[in-house]
Amino acid sequence: MRRKDIDLVVFDLDGTLAETKSAMDSEMSEVLNLLLKKLKVSVISGGAFPQFEKQFLTSLSAPVDALNNLFLFPTSGTAFFRFSGGNWLNVYHHALAADEKKKIFKAFEKILPEAGYERPENPQGEIIEDRFTQITFSALGQFAPTELKKQWDPDMLKRQKIKELLDPHLSDDFEVRVAGTTSVDVTRKGIDKAFGISQMEIYLNVPRSRMIFIGDRLFPGGNDYPVKQAGVKSYEVAGPEDTKKLIRKVISSR
Repeated sequence: MRRKDIDLVVFDLDGTLAETKSAMDSEMSEVLNLLLKKLKVSVISGGAFPQFEKQFLTSLSAPVDALNNLFLFPTSGTAFFRFSGGNWLNVYHHALAADEKKKIFKAFEKILPEAGYERPENPQGEIIEDRFTQITFSALGQFAPTELKKQWDPDMLKRQKIKELLDPHLSDDFEVRVAGTTSVDVTRKGIDKAFGISQMEIYLNVPRSRMIFIGDRLFPGGNDYPVKQAGVKSYEVAGPEDTKKLIRKVISSR
């Protein structure tokens, strides 16, 4: 991992830069600031832009010139934001059509009882959320405490069952992926983090051979795995502390 071989460092958000649905800590902000002085940085996640604001941007203390080196790709790259004129500019936004959303919602409503899913009495946030460019199922509500989320489906078997039941209804037109700790994401076919990488090549003018990716779900079936399949040199982390170590290695390399 030599800095001279890298033009862009791409990060997952949840479980990589911050704990699931939690704000990024001040130490991560510090090391990212150091990295932004040397290289371009992208963050890609299944979350929508408001989640980026809440979990990432509000915790990032960076000067304006550093923000010019930062690029945000919410919902697996179906939207792109860059800093311009003191604000975050939405460069593009590939929203699902109303009939597409209706089909996805109906499929979830049909299969969730078959999957044995029991809706919590007091969900913390939406269970099936319209993120405009994707629809996301969050079993306990997207704002449920991290510890509860980790306990709900640690082996991913519940979500794999949901995916298996959804696929016959949606697989002709949509991609269904297990994500996060309690989530299942649905996007248009061909939309995953590899799509996001292709958009970075176009909009940031950086070939994937000059990128590295850091994420926590690079195993087959994980929502970061498509990046590895796309040929980007990838590093798997167990959480934000591992990520900080990798960032420091990049900064200190030549």
